[in-house]
Amino acid sequence: MALRSKIKEFEFGVGDIVRVVQRIKDGEKSREAIFEGMVIAIRGREPGKTFTVRRIGEAGIGIEKIFPFNLPSLDKIVVVKKGTEGVRRAKLYYTRTKSPTEVEMIFRRTADKSAKLTKSASKKSKK
Repeated sequence: MALRSKIKEFEFGVGDIVRVVQRIKDGEKSREAIFEGMVIAIRGREPGKTFTVRRIGEAGIGIEKIFPFNLPSLDKIVVVKKGTEGVRRAKLYYTRTKSPTEVEMIFRRTADKSAKLTKSASKKSKK
């Protein structure tokens, strides 16, 4: 059960909001398909390792895509928002039944932890 993982030079974790850029070939043309959402799971071992990204689409319908780590068309992964520090589980399947404001609690926990670390570091430096 991995909370963080690395593909090529891109590092991300469960709970992060990522933008996955995939290069798709249509005959002789190629285009980029972008899928942005929250990583809800990283599973498996190296040959068949995958990660699942979930986003909310039109009319509030959840859309999930499972990306293999060794997918050759995977161009890059951009971490839009960090959420790994606020995650308490390796799989976030419970977010499927939660509202977006309840899911936002993950990012609030991340912000609270970083604020506490900043306060404690400033207190130590004053001593």
